[in-house]
Amino acid sequence: MAEVGGEVESPIPARRGSRVAEVWRNITQAGPLAIAGVIANGSNVLVTVLLAHLLIAADYGYLNQLIGLFLIISTPGSAVIVAVVRRVTAWRVSGQNTAVRDWATLLRRRALIVYAIYVVCVVAFAQPLANDLLRNHSSLGVVTMLAGAGLWVVLCIDRGFLQATRRYRDLSTNFLVEGGVRFVAVLGFVAISPQVASACLGILVAEVATYLHARRSAFLAIELDGAVGDDGVAIHPSAIARDLFAAVLAMGFLAVLQNADVILIGRQNHHLSGSYAAISVASKALCFIALVLGSYLVPEAAIHHGEGSHALRPLAATLAIVAAPALVLFVLSSVAAETVLRLVFSAKYLGAASAFSTLVLAMTALSVTMILTLYLLAIGKRWVVIVLAAGAGLLVALTVHGNGSPASVAHADLVAQLTLVVVMVGCFVVAHLRDHRWNPATVPSTA
Repeated sequence: MAEVGGEVESPIPARRGSRVAEVWRNITQAGPLAIAGVIANGSNVLVTVLLAHLLIAADYGYLNQLIGLFLIISTPGSAVIVAVVRRVTAWRVSGQNTAVRDWATLLRRRALIVYAIYVVCVVAFAQPLANDLLRNHSSLGVVTMLAGAGLWVVLCIDRGFLQATRRYRDLSTNFLVEGGVRFVAVLGFVAISPQVASACLGILVAEVATYLHARRSAFLAIELDGAVGDDGVAIHPSAIARDLFAAVLAMGFLAVLQNADVILIGRQNHHLSGSYAAISVASKALCFIALVLGSYLVPEAAIHHGEGSHALRPLAATLAIVAAPALVLFVLSSVAAETVLRLVFSAKYLGAASAFSTLVLAMTALSVTMILTLYLLAIGKRWVVIVLAAGAGLLVALTVHGNGSPASVAHADLVAQLTLVVVMVGCFVVAHLRDHRWNPATVPSTA
């Protein structure tokens, strides 16, 4: 403290200023990732919009069902990232970097073996899946889409290494590679042959290119980190398995929370599935941004936790970045829903316009849930799976009773998502206060 005019100057304003400054610093660190994510997602949205014009409405609805399956099947990828970041971060915090190199080689080799087995299974079961679940007789789209989803899981191993080593610039580039190649490949193949299978093939090609880039970037990052450190570190497969299992379940429930409405309305009201897919694509861009920002939040939370602190300021920065596009999208969907859909998709996709703003609110709530989930998983709070399971069950139960009406389904989605985010915030606050009370070492770091 300092004395000014015989009085003791309070340090509180300086602390508040430093907190605001640190939140801003975290925003500037996460900003490049967010920008890359917005560009990549923007290219994906543009592709989806253009496909709405190139494909007939029924095919467009079928494609979005396949995209929903892609998101569900690929959810272990996000779980793999969490598990990799937690293990690698723990070793790096203690200065044990060199063992990561051997573990990375082993992990990649086993992942490719599992992926090969997975592709064989996809080929074997693609036709029954296309006939029974998706009500479509073409299995080629299923094979290529699910093969791409599986490869995305494999490339997430290297994205996890990039996050754990804080190579955010390389990670941003990897997002741009995925978005750019997908844009060119999907539209190129569909221009040649306007079918759902062509779009799915383009997605698979994009994932191959993204995998190769992530693999090379992570290899260089691990080699640089391996130049210093101690070889004497043991790998604990049981701890890794627990982290991975909890994260897989959590990401699976998040995928259900994000995509159950699209799949169910496709089964209950096939005629309006394309219109609902249009508002879904726009609304769920918020979830993609939340996941991209998780690429920054997860390693920061894990590193701070390993150092005996917390990452509330990176968390605040992440929420602030997500809030901006959420507000803009809600205003547009509230005052000009039909105009936006007509300009972006065309007049044939206006059937679900009345549900647009409702779904935006639902996906905003889900984005907050996703961010809190990633934070809690990064610091080892596996109980979050139970909360997400209850929320997913509530969503499915309410959505089924919507009887295929876009407005009813979106309203049910909103009720379920708001209920879940309120419970999640309450659990997060209790967990944080309990950790702080029980472990006085978790003093906020100003580093």
